[in-house]
Amino acid sequence: MTTDAPVTGAPVTDVLIVGAGPTGLTLACDLARRGIGVRIIDRSAAHPRSSRAKGPNLRSLEVLASLGAAEEVLASGSLPLTMRKYRDHVPVADFDPYADPAPVPASAFDWPRLIAQWRLEEILRDRLAKDGVQVELGTELVGLDQHPEGGAAGVTAALADGRTVAARYVVGCDGAHSPVRKLLGIPFTGETQTDQVMVCGDVEIDEDALDRDIWHQWFDATGAVMLCPIPGTRDGWWFQAGPERDAAGSPQPPTEEGFRRLLTRHTGLPGAVLRRATLLSTYRVNVRMADRFRDGRVLLAGDAAHVHSIAGGMGMNTGIQDAFNLGWKLAHVLTGLAAPALLDTYEEERLPVAAWTLEFTSERLAETMAAIRLPGGGLDSATAAGEASGLSTGYRWSSLAAGAPEHGPRAGDRAPDAPCRSVATGAPARLHHLFAAPHPVLLGFGPESEPVLRAATEAYGDAVRVHRVYGPAEVPDGPAGVVDHEGRARAAYEPGANGTVVVVRPDHHLGLVAPAAEASRVREYLALLCGGAEGAASRG
Repeated sequence: MTTDAPVTGAPVTDVLIVGAGPTGLTLACDLARRGIGVRIIDRSAAHPRSSRAKGPNLRSLEVLASLGAAEEVLASGSLPLTMRKYRDHVPVADFDPYADPAPVPASAFDWPRLIAQWRLEEILRDRLAKDGVQVELGTELVGLDQHPEGGAAGVTAALADGRTVAARYVVGCDGAHSPVRKLLGIPFTGETQTDQVMVCGDVEIDEDALDRDIWHQWFDATGAVMLCPIPGTRDGWWFQAGPERDAAGSPQPPTEEGFRRLLTRHTGLPGAVLRRATLLSTYRVNVRMADRFRDGRVLLAGDAAHVHSIAGGMGMNTGIQDAFNLGWKLAHVLTGLAAPALLDTYEEERLPVAAWTLEFTSERLAETMAAIRLPGGGLDSATAAGEASGLSTGYRWSSLAAGAPEHGPRAGDRAPDAPCRSVATGAPARLHHLFAAPHPVLLGFGPESEPVLRAATEAYGDAVRVHRVYGPAEVPDGPAGVVDHEGRARAAYEPGANGTVVVVRPDHHLGLVAPAAEASRVREYLALLCGGAEGAASRG
């Protein structure tokens, strides 16, 4: 709905986030650390204890590291587990999806992590609280009014208890049944595959019943049971299985006793070893995507914008990466560093990624369903695919991708990471540590890049961070910058012989890779990201 003027008298928040799952919390953390006023609401009366998603992939770990949350995730989670596959109750094969990983772009992280979703959300809430923001539970959105000519408040959100919230922008991170998307009238195009049904839950199993260093997977002609230990618990497991069916073949709702029967039928274990089952649910494969991710001052992210098969573990990760793409763009618009048109690039970049994810996960599901029909088959293709790491996702088609160098990474790609050493202290550092500050970053390779770096500092101050990357044989001139002591940064970026300047966007994607002699291209690109130099330094 659109009206001419907002409700007056209430304070205006910069961004209202609807939904406090991983997507909403990531966006809230990113905005809050940039000094953006944010409120995050959720209709649940209490924080959910569901395990659901099994953890962040490599790209999401980089996002969490930028937000200052990765260390706790690593401490709370576990490395990927060997999958043990059974046929007729007997082990027939073990598969380690990361025993011989395919080469991936340079990253500080070698493996994804298993962690219960409730624990990840807890870590993100704690990170958000450090910036003074708390999730507002029991707060349900029931209406949205946009005000194109309404001054500071672009949107008035109506709550179920009769209150209203005035906000400059609203972001729906409220799941596949998103009230925000429905209020906007945005179609959610796709299909529900009613024949692909699974029952899920969190269960407690006797400690001596199964090896907790293994993800156990029983497949047979009549169905399957999969049990994966939940990190941070002594006896908690993720339970996934084909459902019980009635005489007509219709799937039955999950129950605790039904879980015990499925366990005994497919594994041979006595049902009594399963002591408790909670958070029971039925999962049907939905493959759907919103027709658009933005409607004026309201945007969609995560499951509110796209849902797909769980094969490949891409759901939560795609949402986290939606949020990281959107956060800096909202911040730049809200602080006046960029025009509102910058927000159009959110849909321009993330909608094609969502479409690819729907196709990728559907392919992985089809491969998995074919594989489990054979002895020794399992989730190999769903978990081992290199694309599932998220590191290869880029935006080369984007209007923010300026030019295509002949060699090395291209504009729009994720910026490669590499180990370095601080010039000032000699301590180990990484390029992605330099990118963690919520600002665009300039990297300068070669002495010829130094005038361009100085000019950017003079024009933009702290709104842009500049770092000279010295080669192993170069003598640093001053305390700033890093030394590429192993030559891995140069190998990753392949700078030209006469110096290269790289502009890294705040979400770690390359905006521009240009010869140092083309200083005007750097100035033009920084103006695109940060507005004119006049006043930008003070806003930074």
